[in-house]
Amino acid sequence: MRRMTLVASLLAVVPIFAADPPSREVVLSVQKKSPTQIVRKVTKADGTVVDEVSTVLVPIHQTQTFDPAKSAVVICDMWDDHWCASAAKRCDGLAKTAGPFIEELRKAGFAIVHSPSDCMAYYKDHPARKRALAIKATEPPKSLVLAEPPLPIDDSDGGCDDGKTPFRKAWTKQHDAIKIDAEKDFVTDSGKEVYSILADRGIKTVFVLGVHTNMCVLNRTFAIKQLRKWNVDCLLVRDLTDAMYNPKMKPFVTHEAGTNLVIDYIEQHWCATATSAQVLKSLGGVK
Repeated sequence: MRRMTLVASLLAVVPIFAADPPSREVVLSVQKKSPTQIVRKVTKADGTVVDEVSTVLVPIHQTQTFDPAKSAVVICDMWDDHWCASAAKRCDGLAKTAGPFIEELRKAGFAIVHSPSDCMAYYKDHPARKRALAIKATEPPKSLVLAEPPLPIDDSDGGCDDGKTPFRKAWTKQHDAIKIDAEKDFVTDSGKEVYSILADRGIKTVFVLGVHTNMCVLNRTFAIKQLRKWNVDCLLVRDLTDAMYNPKMKPFVTHEAGTNLVIDYIEQHWCATATSAQVLKSLGGVK
């Protein structure tokens, strides 16, 4: 009787924590692009028939396995505002869609890394920022030398498509539609800190979402190009990103088409992509 009373007393004072989601391999449908030559017969003005060769990007659908407990999502520059009004409006819509998606990833066991660049002063006292700083530093490997073909769009004008909005630092924090869990998440805009988080948590797969596809999503120190140069397996969530592209610039297509061209470029040269619905389906969140 006394032994049972002791056990009961211990149970009364020891808090019971929810266990982390167990490791499990899930299968995800992903997409890449491959250049393929197409030959068609063309009749010239003199009546002769010749072969005309053109190159098109063909989707390649594959499956990839990953463990949610060994995966992370990096949320790139989903700010509360932007100097380009049309970009700010599109980011607002993306953030409101991304918020619930990120909640599901957190429930599945993903490490959530919030990376609103230039906003670390705002988060200096936030537990998620302190958690990122407290991670044991791991020196990244020497960067691989990878080919960096030019983008398929001209963004040399800054990419704003709503007129001549002057540049200004409009952002102070991440968009409020994306929750930062003070008990679990990380806040950082440093590539080395992100790499240290991946090493500390044993992360094998990194999903990247946010803005802008042709700029920060590719080029930040924590984003796709650098992750690939560190030989980190990463994927772009292709329906939760947007480019900075002005249709008045080459190749003179719509803004949406310009974004899709950049996604094609990433699928061809940098990493595979998947939609948020495909990711949720792989986790059992979409029937």
